[in-house]
Amino acid sequence: MAIYRLMQGAAFGPEEIERLAAAYEAALEMLHLANRTDPVTEVIAKRVIEVAQTGVTDPAEICAEPIKNIGV
Repeated sequence: MAIYRLMQGAAFGPEEIERLAAAYEAALEMLHLANRTDPVTEVIAKRVIEVAQTGVTDPAEICAEPIKNIGV
């Protein structure tokens, strides 16, 4: 899964990783992206991480930002 690969080496604790994974999965579900090899999934994962790095902790807010950014 793209989100876990991108988080390797990042300074996220277990709770943060859980929140990011939940936000990522929710975004993929909202976008109906079942194929985890689709390049869009990596774009979503990168944006989820970027949003979390700004201090946002709510998975729903983290999920909403990448979807908004890609115009859906």
